[in-house]
Amino acid sequence: MRSSSYSVMPARTLRTLVVLALAAGAGTVAPAAHAETTDAPAVAAKPYMGWSSWSMQSSKYPGLNPDGDYSYLTEANVTRQTDALAAKLKKFGYEYVNIDAGWWRDNTWKPEYDQYGRQKADPKRFPSGMKAVADRIHTKGLKAGIYLPAGLEKEAYGDGKTPIWNADGCTTADIVYSDLRTTNGWDSSYKLDFSRPCTQKYIDSQAQLIAGWGYDFLKLDGVGPGSGKSGDQYDNVADVAAWNKAIAATGRPIHLELSWSLDIGHAADWKKYAQGWRIDTDVECYCNTLVSWENSVDDRWDDAPGWTRHAGPGGWNDLDSLDVGNGAMDGLTKAERQSYATLWAIAKSPLYTGDDLTRLDSYGLSLLTNKEVIAVNQGDTTPARPITPSDPQQVWAAKNPDGTYTVALFNLADRPAAVSASWASLGFTGKAAVRDLWNHENLGTYKDKVTQALPAHGSRLFTVTPHGSPLGFTGYEAEAASNTLAGDASVADCSACSGGHKVGNLYLGGKLTFNDVVVDKAGTYQVKIAYVSGDARSVAISANGGGATSHKFPSTGDWGTAETVSVPLTLRAGSNTISFDSGNSYAPDIDRIDVPKSS
Repeated sequence: MRSSSYSVMPARTLRTLVVLALAAGAGTVAPAAHAETTDAPAVAAKPYMGWSSWSMQSSKYPGLNPDGDYSYLTEANVTRQTDALAAKLKKFGYEYVNIDAGWWRDNTWKPEYDQYGRQKADPKRFPSGMKAVADRIHTKGLKAGIYLPAGLEKEAYGDGKTPIWNADGCTTADIVYSDLRTTNGWDSSYKLDFSRPCTQKYIDSQAQLIAGWGYDFLKLDGVGPGSGKSGDQYDNVADVAAWNKAIAATGRPIHLELSWSLDIGHAADWKKYAQGWRIDTDVECYCNTLVSWENSVDDRWDDAPGWTRHAGPGGWNDLDSLDVGNGAMDGLTKAERQSYATLWAIAKSPLYTGDDLTRLDSYGLSLLTNKEVIAVNQGDTTPARPITPSDPQQVWAAKNPDGTYTVALFNLADRPAAVSASWASLGFTGKAAVRDLWNHENLGTYKDKVTQALPAHGSRLFTVTPHGSPLGFTGYEAEAASNTLAGDASVADCSACSGGHKVGNLYLGGKLTFNDVVVDKAGTYQVKIAYVSGDARSVAISANGGGATSHKFPSTGDWGTAETVSVPLTLRAGSNTISFDSGNSYAPDIDRIDVPKSS
């Protein structure tokens, strides 16, 4: 599976076997150089681009898997997609052809292994062998990717008597725990015991094998903590570290990609040892299309923000396959396809499609090959994050090195709505030039904001060039003695917060009121709110005791990181109060507010 593919599948007998063995994902492993070094990374300097087999393998779309579940994955089909990628997408930066789960299993999911317990190509699926497949991909000027699940697959154990390649005296009994505890997202493998000297040798043998075949990318799937599992049994950080070491020893630059739904609490580990990590469940719907909006495409708007700060050269947040090229087979409206592609681009996710590249429709091809949008993803910019709450109408933005802003408007509601991006929320006032990146069109100059009417699940993507002035703000600390706390709300230490403090315990009636918030004239102000929230939480915000509006704040990733969003509040000239009320739920912790000096 691509990453979490199996966690969402029905528990049918065959499907269960598939899940147990499939746990497959894009895999990339790189040598020692990583994002934490000052040198440019040898691998994953920018998000990778390419194609992956999993979306079509997992779909019930008519004709894709005529010989049973996951039967799409064959040498012939990989060859066809390789040729199409080279002809249609290579010139736009797409270069990886990634073979996902099942390449060593037949259509009944029976596996093949060599004499050393390493996966071996199924002779019917890949009659030429995996080296020949990689060689052919390389003849097209492309890179080859392959997939493996975490741990020692149960079928490779061989009663513990299978020898380990290039490790005299070591057998499979010497690399796992004696109680044969299982691991990975499907419990399809025995957990490797890295306290035993033979264990690294097994990972070394696998790395040498795929490097010898000429692969440039490894998706290691079912990795925990994550993949729907937690606890010591499912902690695969040692596996990932071993793969990093083994890949470096091969001398071949191999991108290591981890899958799926990785635990953000271990982000430092994933960044240290890998070049990419799936932050979420599978994007596929396991239905009669490739994806569906409600399955998990729309979940990414909630799940991506907390990970944003972890992405950069050498390691990227992976939102999964971008299936926007096939029209009806994708299972999405045109508006949804554009929004899907927009989020992937601005989040700087790897751009790899799972579509049938031999039958891209014209609209899909235009989405996948828009040079201005690709430049946002591949250029020297930071990932965007929400600058408004995670409400149905959202604005995401990032400031670029040249002083411009990448700004995306999203209407995630099921009906049309207008969405506005205020220049105040970007930190300046006055006028700005706006360019529409999807349509390659300069829209002209806008004062104070840009507003667009969007269809259900629709989006726009702009470059905004300020022509105004930086906006001044007046800051108010949440912990100030002049504020009013109600319920269990209380001041707490916060090293990431302004002033070293925040107000927390805003739950079940907890309330914070900022008193004496002063503005010179009446108007609607984009009030910037600094907050801390390890998960997405809602809070009701009001001014001067008026009607409150509930807003959902995106996760900051943990309880030690502060982020900001802007909320419009109507204030009167002179002194005002601004309240944050948890109501009957749990609200984010509040660090401070910054009120613009002009409305």
